[in-house]
Amino acid sequence: MSFRERLRAASERSGSLLCVGLDPDPARLPTHLGPADDARTVLAFNRAIIESTTDLVCAYKPNLGFYLAYGPAGVEALIETRRLIPPEIPVILDAKVGDLGNTSVAYARAYFDAWNFDAVTVHPYMGEDSLEPFLSRSDRAVFVLVKTSNPGSGDLQDLPVTDEGTTEPLYLRVAERARRWQGRYGTCGLVVGATYPRQLAEVRERCPDLPILVPGVGAQGGDLTTTVQAGLDPAGGGLLINAARGVIYAGTGPDFAQAARRAAIELRDAINQARQS
Repeated sequence: MSFRERLRAASERSGSLLCVGLDPDPARLPTHLGPADDARTVLAFNRAIIESTTDLVCAYKPNLGFYLAYGPAGVEALIETRRLIPPEIPVILDAKVGDLGNTSVAYARAYFDAWNFDAVTVHPYMGEDSLEPFLSRSDRAVFVLVKTSNPGSGDLQDLPVTDEGTTEPLYLRVAERARRWQGRYGTCGLVVGATYPRQLAEVRERCPDLPILVPGVGAQGGDLTTTVQAGLDPAGGGLLINAARGVIYAGTGPDFAQAARRAAIELRDAINQARQS
């Protein structure tokens, strides 16, 4: 199965567009699990979150930086976290990678083969040849940064550029290129922040069939209903609404996993209500 087929199956099975971000912040890990600076604490935390939410999500998304901060033990915790996730649930490694030549080949081998992630986030700044080692993997997916959720995203992403006689913001030109890469490779997705619903609607119009990973709901201030209505594809899906802090840190005591489950149910149901409206 292709990534998109697996994602669709996971979404239909769970009735969900929720993607849970597995971002272990040492300052917020429950103290009863162990020392916050111990990667074994991270693994215990992730195991509990995964076990309490597997029936509620369409995907998981660990962010590489949180694991690298623990050094080699953190990388091992990331690899083991990947193994803990049931194989029918897609897992996106948020690495925001993009490099040249053999370096990209090495990254693709690491993330897809050695670590067995189903998809990876990439930045397109170096062009198609830097992404080809990822894009060419027919059983995986590549989520291209288009319009990110941070306040400074407009410094470059909103700049007007002229390409092929058309002048428009850079993020729309990136979306256009990703649409073409999808036609060539069939493995493209997009990343657009919930904090920019108008831009999300523009990107969806440009790329009606591509899956869009949407960070920024909740702690970053993105409005859920507006986001869902701006980003749904013609079939009423095509979104992965990512939530990390609002779910995994919903509780801090011994019942933190149950609190995460309650938060995930609430968010999944809110997303579905927005889909129906």
